[in-house]
Amino acid sequence: MRDVPVPVRRCALLCGALVLLTSCGWGAGEDGDDGGLPAVPTGVTAAAGSATTVHVMWHAVGGVETYEVYRGGTLVKEVPASERMVDVTRLRPSTAYAFTVRARDADGRLGPRSREVRATTPAAAGDDSAPTRPGNVHGRTAGSRAVQLTWSAAKDDRDVVSYDVYQGDAKVHSVGGDQTATVVTGLRPGTRYSFTVRARDAADNLSPAGAAVRLTTPGFDDGHATAPTGLRAASHLADGAYYLDLSWTPPPADDPVTEYQIHLDGRAATSLVYGADAPRDRAEYSFYTGREAGVTHRVKVRARLADGTWGGFSEERKVTTGGE
Repeated sequence: MRDVPVPVRRCALLCGALVLLTSCGWGAGEDGDDGGLPAVPTGVTAAAGSATTVHVMWHAVGGVETYEVYRGGTLVKEVPASERMVDVTRLRPSTAYAFTVRARDADGRLGPRSREVRATTPAAAGDDSAPTRPGNVHGRTAGSRAVQLTWSAAKDDRDVVSYDVYQGDAKVHSVGGDQTATVVTGLRPGTRYSFTVRARDAADNLSPAGAAVRLTTPGFDDGHATAPTGLRAASHLADGAYYLDLSWTPPPADDPVTEYQIHLDGRAATSLVYGADAPRDRAEYSFYTGREAGVTHRVKVRARLADGTWGGFSEERKVTTGGE
């Protein structure tokens, strides 16, 4: 299986030896019980990433469309429901900041604020030298849905402020500069993943990546639970060309699925990427297949899941251009 280039979005930090930080965990969302409002985001933490940035993380809230991140009483970031972390930038060095998070649902209802968390940015440094790459990077699976990563500390002419953890080429988490371990959770059984670690100093200089850790979680995933269901396929003629019209029910997930891949006649034909308006109940898509009538196509669909991997395929359907 190929390495996964898309971010894993729930992780927990080992403090010291192996103390789990649940700030970036996904977990099952909670439904709000305050007149139907979204629930309060929990597990909120904040940590300085450099002299001008702070990394804020939180647990998922079910049934929401976006999260709002506040610095004091000021809204500074809006984050889609598929993410539970953000880097707040353009901050002042040597300054204490307070952050809260709120969840907003598809109807625009805004839930209560989370508890307030604080972080202090370090002093600015006139520094053009990046830290050395983290060394001795190791990993091991921790059950079928988590991996543990460890590394040796990078060196800097001043101080390493944070470490960025990447899945493939995308940043998925940050930990403090005094931490050299993390646990990444929310993975799928029987799936191959690749992780790297980079060090960052107060001047935002980023080290080269340490050696990649490639791990395959144990177990087996037949894909049924993650496959789109109820796929329907038909064709229509427009301007002398035939199009396939597809509709399906997204796989069950805490958050809307925002990306699908459509396979036509045994090959990946096109990708479909939604924004914040990703459908929850029924997805639809139409695409060009050619000008010849009487051609029979086989089509199936799969979704990119929140952990960055592709889920199982839907049932395959056959459709003939120009057919009844």
